[in-house]
Amino acid sequence: MEPLAGKKSRTNTVMPIVLGTVLLVGAVIGGSAYFHSLRYAETDDAQIDGDISPVSARVGGFVKTVRFIDNQQVNAGDTLLTLEDDDYRIRLEQAESAQEVAVANALLSHENVASSRANIPPAESNIEAAQARLWKAEEDLKRFETLLKNGALSQDKFDAAKAEKDEAEAQLAGLQGQRGATEKLVSVAEKQVGGALAKIHQAEADVAYAKQQLSYTVVLAPASGIISNRAVQVGQNVAAGSPLFCIVDNRNLYVTANFKETQMHRIRPGQEVTITVDAFPATPLKGLVGSVSGATGAKFSLLQPDNATGNFVKVVQRMPVRISIAALADLQNLIRPGMSVTASVRIK
Repeated sequence: MEPLAGKKSRTNTVMPIVLGTVLLVGAVIGGSAYFHSLRYAETDDAQIDGDISPVSARVGGFVKTVRFIDNQQVNAGDTLLTLEDDDYRIRLEQAESAQEVAVANALLSHENVASSRANIPPAESNIEAAQARLWKAEEDLKRFETLLKNGALSQDKFDAAKAEKDEAEAQLAGLQGQRGATEKLVSVAEKQVGGALAKIHQAEADVAYAKQQLSYTVVLAPASGIISNRAVQVGQNVAAGSPLFCIVDNRNLYVTANFKETQMHRIRPGQEVTITVDAFPATPLKGLVGSVSGATGAKFSLLQPDNATGNFVKVVQRMPVRISIAALADLQNLIRPGMSVTASVRIK
């Protein structure tokens, strides 16, 4: 058996070595972390982000066909879904029929204007003839009046000449009234033309609206990406505004990193960033600081903290920073928005 004194001696020798090793390793790790913090601003409160386009029904109806499957890659402009369009085609036909009626009424109004204007020249000619007759009757009356004073004309002939003058005046007044009535008819017909043209414009707008509504029965992809969050099936009755699915743009991804406000004095747009995706730690990505949010994340939350109540506990705020990804390389079809990452901004 080994003496007790020998065991104590060995223990006294090993313990300092172990403690020294632990202290050395701690110093190396701590020193490495310290020197790393001098050159980099790092956060693991970050994730992959991308544009997500929600697609909703613009008109209501029963779903006729669904031309995609879940998580399918699509391109902008692809036909993804169609609705039953019989009702919308009937409305278009009704609008086109109303447009034809409006055009026909406008043509009729133009013809009324033309026919009314055609009555003006004869009326003018009749007025001129009546004016000439009146002038002759007035001249004859003047001569007969002289002859009557000289006794060379009988009273009967003078009275006949006066009656002729009065009749000519009445005829002229009647013709002038007819011309005024004809001019009013022309004015009314012209106003009817204006109303008919307005109805044509209204009918054209109705046709355009009906065509637009009909086009909305075909749902196109607004952007390229992956279809997700599908909420529609064939035969389903959807209302205008109902969400159908989302398209996730997986080609223009970026990182949203929430840095502490105490780190922001060292972060500037254009700085290089190393991005490590948690799901693929062996394939780091390169990026650049793009922009900084206009406010902290807390200011955009549903329930914002109110520091004016008196119960104030200071909490370090987070500033969202957008980081562009230089190239996805092998991770092009693997990473998705929402994946967690660690972002290290090179500040020196």
